Amino acid sequence: MKKAVFLNDNFDTVRRVYGEYYIRYIDEKFGLAEKSAVKDLAACANKLQDCRYAFSTWGMPVYSEEEIRKYLPSLKAVFYAAGAVKSFAAPFLNAGVRIFSARDANALPVIETAVSQILLANKGFYFLSGLAKTDYRKAVKERESFKGNYGAEVGLVGLGTISRGVAERLKSHDVKVYMYSTYATDEEIAAAGAIPLALDEMFARCDVISNHLADTPDTVKIMGKKQFGLMKPYSTFINTGRGAQVDECALREKLIADPTVTAVLDVTYPEPPDFSNGLFSLPNTVLTPHSAGSSGQEVHRMAEYMVRECENFASGGETKYEITKEMLSKMA
Repeated sequence: MKKAVFLNDNFDTVRRVYGEYYIRYIDEKFGLAEKSAVKDLAACANKLQDCRYAFSTWGMPVYSEEEIRKYLPSLKAVFYAAGAVKSFAAPFLNAGVRIFSARDANALPVIETAVSQILLANKGFYFLSGLAKTDYRKAVKERESFKGNYGAEVGLVGLGTISRGVAERLKSHDVKVYMYSTYATDEEIAAAGAIPLALDEMFARCDVISNHLADTPDTVKIMGKKQFGLMKPYSTFINTGRGAQVDECALREKLIADPTVTAVLDVTYPEPPDFSNGLFSLPNTVLTPHSAGSSGQEVHRMAEYMVRECENFASGGETKYEITKEMLSKMA
């Protein structure tokens, strides 16, 4: 009996994430109903009737609850080797199919990137590296404008897997960590190892502000003219969260008004970014192409997490990475 299937728009993406090793392993362990990725359920209806486990990654198609019930009547669970599931998960959950996500695996490189950027920002790396090329003596003087990491104040916007991981890793660097959340209690923030702080006060107080909010309607442009206007000289704003949460025009105005303030942006809105607004050509803007998440060999970690999770699920063992309806409403 063929119990497994890859659901995806592009099998090349599946190969990139799962690699030949895990594709072969899934086929040997569970039996693949189709040797490639399935996008059109109706076209493969006869092969899908007995499928219990669906694997996917970036490029997961969106199906209706009716399609899922009709063409995947035996499906028990979807194992998504990537992070955000919000775009496709609800119809599966409504059809009684459980969802598992490798968001923890995908969060690890984001956590590592954010922590690295925070530590470098506190040392003035982004500001000083540009200045040193044009005026080395001035850069030497300006380096004393940055606190370094001992006693620096870092603000994390949002309480989730990534911000928890960042807060945990910053403990060993003697920085003071503050956190703002749109929904968490002060007790939950304290349990994450941070000090609760209002958003405006965070922007006014902290040396580095790092965004990790979930992408929900109530967070769109939550950081705008007021917040950026409060940033003190030589402070840094880091965004590895979502671009839509930032008023990019307001951020541009702040960076022009105070060239000592730096923005380190891994995400924008839209993506690719709108280069006509002038933000990304400023010398105090650092732009990377949404590279904080899993890339290179890191993507295979996501596949490994989901293959092991499926094995545990299939054997009735303990699972770790399930996404419920309640969790879905708070996710990016």
